[in-house]
Amino acid sequence: MPEGPEIRKAADYVEKAVVGREVLEIFFAFDHLKDYEEILKGRHILRVDTKGKAMLTRFDNGYTIYSHNQLYGKWYTRNAYNYPKTNRQLRFAIHNEKKSALLYSASDIEVLRDEEVEAHPFIAKVGPDILSEDVTKEELVERFHEKRFHRRKWTSLLLDQAFIGGIGNYLRSEILFVAGIHPELRPVDCTEEQLEKAAQASIDLMWQSYKHKGITNDLELAEKLKASGAKRYEYRHWVFNREGKACRVDGTEIIKFRAGSRRCYYCPTCQSK
Repeated sequence: MPEGPEIRKAADYVEKAVVGREVLEIFFAFDHLKDYEEILKGRHILRVDTKGKAMLTRFDNGYTIYSHNQLYGKWYTRNAYNYPKTNRQLRFAIHNEKKSALLYSASDIEVLRDEEVEAHPFIAKVGPDILSEDVTKEELVERFHEKRFHRRKWTSLLLDQAFIGGIGNYLRSEILFVAGIHPELRPVDCTEEQLEKAAQASIDLMWQSYKHKGITNDLELAEKLKASGAKRYEYRHWVFNREGKACRVDGTEIIKFRAGSRRCYYCPTCQSK
């Protein structure tokens, strides 16, 4: 499933393709949305926002299209009506005279009035979005102390979109590594220094991943590894997807385990209990 940085990057591409041009045609694959095709045709899109892993396409007539990629959804931006060769099913499309923005495979698509957006079940519960809101380290630390969060294991907490919007599986492992927190711990088990490091890592790694195509490793080290011939998966992360490899800090073997049915990675010395 794409994580917050990937959704924000997709939103950037969609925004560049559709903002400022009259919508010539809207397509919805679902019958209950068909009536909106005429309502949105001929309108202009003001912007494309994100909230966690959801995308909000804002129109100038008071409507917003909510979409969530879920596990398999994928956006394409192409020249107008130039459809990609894919076995995926087209679910939602925006066409103008120059470009088409095409959402394939996703089924979680709704049309809302602007005033309904904040009450949408996903939007209403999702936590702060680091990439679209001004979220500070201090605010996150305060959140870590909240009773509803502070006794839950980090491994489940970081994947809970009500905690921080947009964090997914690779960011979970990377944040805990950079913060030096063992994945079996809870916020209540951590020192204030660890909580501050976790908050800063959440902000820094979200932004770094967004700006640098998913790279969460030290950028200078990643560049050196790339120059030496390493493949992207070999230089992209600190610990994620590096089972059995040496920790980039102290050489300890990286451990993989399952947490909430999803893989998690850590260094047992850098992240000791």
